[in-house]
Amino acid sequence: MSYCVTDRLDPIKLTQDLVRCPSVTPRDEGALDVLSQALQGCGFAVTRLPFQQEGTARVENIFARVGARGRHLCFLGHTDVVPVGREEDWAHPPFAAEIVDGKLYGRGVADMKGGVAAFAAAASAFLLQHPDFDESISLMITGDEEGVSVNGTVCLIDWAQKNRQMPDVAIVGEPSNPSQSGEVMRVGRRGSWNGKLTVHGKQGHSAYPERADNPIPKLMALLQHVVDAKPDEGNEFFPASHIVISSVDVGNTAPNIIPAHAEALFNARFNNHWTGESFDRYMRSLLDQAAIPYDLESWCNAESFMSQGEDWRDLCRDVIADITGRIPRYDTGGGTSDARFIAAHCPVVEYGGVNATIHQVNEHSFVAEIEELSRIYLGILEKYFYASEIEMSP
Repeated sequence: MSYCVTDRLDPIKLTQDLVRCPSVTPRDEGALDVLSQALQGCGFAVTRLPFQQEGTARVENIFARVGARGRHLCFLGHTDVVPVGREEDWAHPPFAAEIVDGKLYGRGVADMKGGVAAFAAAASAFLLQHPDFDESISLMITGDEEGVSVNGTVCLIDWAQKNRQMPDVAIVGEPSNPSQSGEVMRVGRRGSWNGKLTVHGKQGHSAYPERADNPIPKLMALLQHVVDAKPDEGNEFFPASHIVISSVDVGNTAPNIIPAHAEALFNARFNNHWTGESFDRYMRSLLDQAAIPYDLESWCNAESFMSQGEDWRDLCRDVIADITGRIPRYDTGGGTSDARFIAAHCPVVEYGGVNATIHQVNEHSFVAEIEELSRIYLGILEKYFYASEIEMSP
């Protein structure tokens, strides 16, 4: 394959070649081979790092680095994608990477193969412009972001710590903008807490309710406390924490049977007022107010975090504003991301393309947006290594 345009990686061609690898998580289907070849051609040393926890699928990952000293800037991203759904619903084949009317179509274009390609192209241009560069740029790229996220970035960071490869600052290339470049830069994320609530009763015939113990009214009373809950008011960077009831079920298909059990599922998105542990205590105290026996199975799959390093955030914001003409607002919305795994180790921001069509049929990005994103990443590399005297400490 040839990726170079005047000795620089072409972000559009590289995006197309990545999209043409149907890397539905956890499969790789050659995507990391494509990326590795492109990066090696620019002078990066690429380390393949497959990981597999017991009971899970093997996941391919890479760590690519150029330079071995000085300040170290790392880009985090993923090449795995979500399933396409029914291919016949797509106007353009989901893995054909067709360009129509200035839009590049395909599963993963926006989330986030376009972002990965944009950074790789930016790094190639930066190294071409600075042949005497003697500091460090790296990429941590996983195939497990859209999956269970146990064999990807969390393992890469553990490996980096053990092998003295941890960066000083990081960018996660998740698509952050709702409709156009320059709108939003994420500087933290909410945590995610989940609960499965069960109330036990006694099964019986609906004609003889006195012989049964109906768990449904009890569950309803418990859930009313959840509905009425206001965990906090939010703060400057985070909205108020909230709880969503996502399922209520008794497994009953007959109208004349009182069920023996009633269950509910809920998910909470909590801000940095809380940890997963403290939010769990809050939820249990909330349910205890109903004075009704219950069982609660709970788990937290992401802690809330606010990125440290105000100088790093501002540097990235200023570059984005210079190139797009829009000052991005600092934001902590959306779901979870791999930024949570590195936030405790170095300052991190999340900035990528437009997320309007991610996980949808006919996912796409404008060609011009991917090219602009590559210019933004190049601008960040330039300002961090050559125009900033700021010490970027956590």
